[in-house]
Amino acid sequence: MAFIRKRRLERELYSKERFSLLLLNLEEYYFEQHTANHVINKGCRDERKFRGSLKICSKSIIFEPDDNIQPIIKIPLRDCISIKAPEDNEANNLFTRDTSGGISVVCNQVFLIKERNVIAPYKTIRGRTEHLFQLDVAGKLGDVVQTLHQLYRASCLDKMGDQAAMITAILQSRLARTSFDKNRFQSISETLHMECKAEMVTPLVTNPGHVCVTDANLYFQPLNGYPKPVVQITLQNVRRIYKRRHGLMPLGLEVFCTENDLCSDIYLKFYNYQDRDELYFLIATYIENHVTEHTAESYMLQWQRGHISNYQYLLHLNNLADRSCNDLSQYPVFPWIIADYSSSVLDLTKPETFRDLSKPIGALNKERLDRLLTRYQEMPEPKFMYGSHYSSPGYVLFYLVRVAPEYMLCLQNGKFDHADRMFNSLAETWKNCLDGATDFKELIPEFYENDSSFLVNSLKLDLGKRQGGKMVEDVELPPWASGPDDFLQKSQEALESQYVSEHLHEWIDIIFGYKQKGSEAVSAHNVFHPLTYEGGVDLNSIMDPNEKVALLTQILEFGQTPKQLFTTPHPRRIIPKLKSLSRTSSHNVSIAESPVFLNEESFEDLTEESITLAWNNIAKLKLDEQYKIHKEAVTGIAVTCNGSSVFTTSQDSTLKMFSKESKTIQRSVSFSNMALSSCLILPGDTTVITSSWDNHIYFYSIAFGRRQDILMGHDDAVSKICWRDGRLYSASWDSTVKVWHCVPGETPSNKKHHFELLAELEHDVSVNTIHLNAANTILASGTKEGTISVWDVTTATVLHQLPCHSGTVFDAAFSPDSRHLLSTGEDCCFKVIDVQTGMLISSVTADEPQRCFKWDGNTILSGSQSGELLIWDLLGGKVVERIKGHTGAVTSMWMNEQCNSVITGGEDRQIMFWKLQY
Repeated sequence: MAFIRKRRLERELYSKERFSLLLLNLEEYYFEQHTANHVINKGCRDERKFRGSLKICSKSIIFEPDDNIQPIIKIPLRDCISIKAPEDNEANNLFTRDTSGGISVVCNQVFLIKERNVIAPYKTIRGRTEHLFQLDVAGKLGDVVQTLHQLYRASCLDKMGDQAAMITAILQSRLARTSFDKNRFQSISETLHMECKAEMVTPLVTNPGHVCVTDANLYFQPLNGYPKPVVQITLQNVRRIYKRRHGLMPLGLEVFCTENDLCSDIYLKFYNYQDRDELYFLIATYIENHVTEHTAESYMLQWQRGHISNYQYLLHLNNLADRSCNDLSQYPVFPWIIADYSSSVLDLTKPETFRDLSKPIGALNKERLDRLLTRYQEMPEPKFMYGSHYSSPGYVLFYLVRVAPEYMLCLQNGKFDHADRMFNSLAETWKNCLDGATDFKELIPEFYENDSSFLVNSLKLDLGKRQGGKMVEDVELPPWASGPDDFLQKSQEALESQYVSEHLHEWIDIIFGYKQKGSEAVSAHNVFHPLTYEGGVDLNSIMDPNEKVALLTQILEFGQTPKQLFTTPHPRRIIPKLKSLSRTSSHNVSIAESPVFLNEESFEDLTEESITLAWNNIAKLKLDEQYKIHKEAVTGIAVTCNGSSVFTTSQDSTLKMFSKESKTIQRSVSFSNMALSSCLILPGDTTVITSSWDNHIYFYSIAFGRRQDILMGHDDAVSKICWRDGRLYSASWDSTVKVWHCVPGETPSNKKHHFELLAELEHDVSVNTIHLNAANTILASGTKEGTISVWDVTTATVLHQLPCHSGTVFDAAFSPDSRHLLSTGEDCCFKVIDVQTGMLISSVTADEPQRCFKWDGNTILSGSQSGELLIWDLLGGKVVERIKGHTGAVTSMWMNEQCNSVITGGEDRQIMFWKLQY
């Protein structure tokens, strides 16, 4: 659990210190510390001195005694009456005797914190009191008093904006007078690339200092030297880097040295976006050769195909949407999954066990929603349905108070919440989220991780007594959980269950997706206060500093909506086929699948296993034979069922038949003097069909060795043909794809086909390639201008149309399960489209154009412009193997059904035979 792990590490590192930045107020800075004595009852018989550290902060004076029994003293500057250093010539002054290095502070309110080193609500001492602090270094007295006077004047200003402006000026003056200490470099040979001012961000706290980037390391040196003199991160260890929105401004930067952890290694907030962007560029440039940058779409593809879990996917989406465990106003948000907190057994096979993921929390209870909608309709603009958010600092600490009590004390001015409003019970909390008038909170990642300490009061905190007289202790768990660890285990199982996998995309649509804003949000009953959305307010346009501070405070405490990641419906997850009679088929994409019975599966399973084995070993593809059989580039390859004969077409206008057995060309046919563009063999191995640049499609009889038929179906070159179930699909540069029903001649003497045009799919420009899905229901087409269209061929209507490539689309193909469509183009890019939603979910850039390919949904075998065969890990976005092949572009590729034999054709006029060698 990231937050808890981080807190535990901090406690281990700084266990000797009771002071932490959490003792400061929100938006307060810690400037400096001085070793000093706190003198009590000065000059009296019972005078006592307590040695410790005096902390000078922007809104308070804090004294931390070395003796843990004694409380930490916090004096708010706004409650001070006077702050002075007694002068030697003040003869009648109480402090004139032995006052070397003394500072007198008179105030009317003091907070006592961590007495006997116990984390508890702050004790407040009201009434006039006087405190004397004697500095060890008397020479610093004048500077310290002068600083305190400045900060005191700031705290006495009436308006918060004016206070903030004066404190900022003091801070910037201090930063300007200092710089990064280059002696802190790890090596004297390091080269400095950049230095600027920034603040290190941790939950509820920011700590100002200097950032330094060298050719090897990223450094942060706190102005106050706390919690350590310098934070150092080796650039070689950086795995991820994100620009962040902090305080509604694009000033944050978060750096991770791990791939999947929730908490970063450092979160920095800059004073201007230019510094932030420059540092981002420096680090990103350094790591770009080591780390693949992931987008929401690339993670989506991994999730859809089961390569990452529901939990991991949600973590990645939170990260990409500016959610960080270092920013409690933008803490990662996770959904309530389980709706049953009363049963003795948790049944994950029943839909009623689960929360409806298609609705926000506020819409789950219809009666409450009706009341909210009535208020919404009567509300003047700007309208909103919910008066509170689903994620805020208060809600995060509501769940984590047992492991992060100091954070709640910091957020709530030294107090815990009322005992009856604490996180006492899962069932109570869920019920309140369903019924409460203002409670719409979701969960946090900790509910689906492995550390259950946030459910247990292991620190023995006094969190108060409830109305019934019961003390607040551990969280009350549902009957189906035998203990905290078992509760988390079952919550994880629920999150990864089939029901959630089938419906999680609906919740993503609400939180991160197209139902987050606009009319879709209204329809989904998902409208929050406008200020919670990114771009809801432009702080730079607000000139009044008081209004700006008030607005910022309000938004940060209320909570913020994640950055919108998707603007179209999120695709469903691909659920693996269940080998049982009750197989789930509700998420098929325009494909009606018949039930799979147990006795039908054995051969199918063996075939699938052999295909999987082949693709797992595709990098072991070896060149077996090669032959130069054409005079121009090879454009098409087709092979008979028994593999004995290979038919190829070429720009040299010939169709050739090559015998694998005799290794000779057995036939060479030319239908016109124009190039042939593709070929295929009809079932039964009796007829070859070829497409030509002369606008025609030719049928060639293998048995009789002559042209059997001709289809004059287009007004320009025919670029690609497909055949399925008696239907011919032809693509042409005349901007159409045509679907033909072909009926063979009725008598043996008349073998000519009858052609009936069933559909004409119109495009704006020349069509260069087409591909059909396995069920023959969906066709993809790619044009010379880079557009990919997805068609429902049963209705001849376009489902999706995307400008995927800049330049010609060379090849396109559906994944074996028809969920995704992969295309490659002149722009050197692979693009992946989700067929159901039409969303572009992945883009991978190559060094050169990839002219043709085969793929299994995860791995791509592509033929490049230079002639190499490349094997790609699509999910990782990288080449895993390069195989030398042709001396010119690979222009065509054939693969057998078992995926263990490949034939390629190239611009070098050769055909190459490849085999897998396990």
